[in-house]
Amino acid sequence: MTRISRRGLATAAALLSAPALPRAQGRILLRLGWTSGDGALDPYANGARLFKAALERRVGERVEVQLFPNRALGDERPMLDGMRLGTVDMGIITNAVIAQIEPAFQVNDMPFLYGSEAQAHAVLDGPVGAALRSRLEARGVIALGYMEGGFRHMINNIRPIHRPEDLRGIKFRVLQSPIYIEMFRTLGGNAVPMAWGETFTAVQQGAVDGLEIPLGVIEQNRFYEVTRFLSLTGHIYSMIGLLIGRRSFDRLPAELRPALQEAAAEATPAQRAANAAANEGLLASLRRHGMQINEVADKAAFRRAVLPMYESFRGQIGAEIVRDALAAVQ
Repeated sequence: MTRISRRGLATAAALLSAPALPRAQGRILLRLGWTSGDGALDPYANGARLFKAALERRVGERVEVQLFPNRALGDERPMLDGMRLGTVDMGIITNAVIAQIEPAFQVNDMPFLYGSEAQAHAVLDGPVGAALRSRLEARGVIALGYMEGGFRHMINNIRPIHRPEDLRGIKFRVLQSPIYIEMFRTLGGNAVPMAWGETFTAVQQGAVDGLEIPLGVIEQNRFYEVTRFLSLTGHIYSMIGLLIGRRSFDRLPAELRPALQEAAAEATPAQRAANAAANEGLLASLRRHGMQINEVADKAAFRRAVLPMYESFRGQIGAEIVRDALAAVQ
């Protein structure tokens, strides 16, 4: 797991513990939603809380960020569409869903692209991330920050995954993303696209055998209750975007807009730090809950299997973005 500096952890702790500021009747309300839970270790929830604290500390009673976990504002795609229409203010949205409206974001979901969290941060905070932000803004949504869900791993009820051939015949729920579908097809598994809100019940009832998600989402959503095997494939780095609709942003008084961006710039590294710190204890917790956990020794075999995908998706993503991302991780 990535080690984070004491300073980074202190920043996260300070933001989360910051006292609430006074509220006034005329305050501006920003509704911020996400689809997972609101537990202390949930990466989406932590990102929301850190942003709320950072912004309200800057603007005081002028803005109140209202938090809506557990799909209270809808599933991710409806939230994203709502941001474009101006009916939803903000959301923390999984990269693959963002890619449904701006295909260039598919670059972040290319399997085995990033070898570490630090490598992913460097790409997202550099020219590639800036190009993605510009493209998304043209779609009516502003990316305020690239937060972290962590690396995604495979969980299922059939067998541990050690080699690509171990996926054969296993039905995995996947995000409604061409890359996720193609990755499992290439590796020999059966991809079942499904909205997040249906997934727990589908696994519980055996409609699918498993899924792939970050450690924090396994823990906070209690998937250890319905799956047996956790294989640390680390196949995709899960970026989660802190987003605001262009319409909601433009409705803010001009003098408040920089504070929004500054708060996101402060909260994003703090959220990453908190997520990495939480991951250090998650494996032990999942073992205590009865999951059988295995490392994947030969990730090179998985990389070789998915290599043709980089060429086949180059056109959808954009040749320049694929080129720049690959160059940045060398």
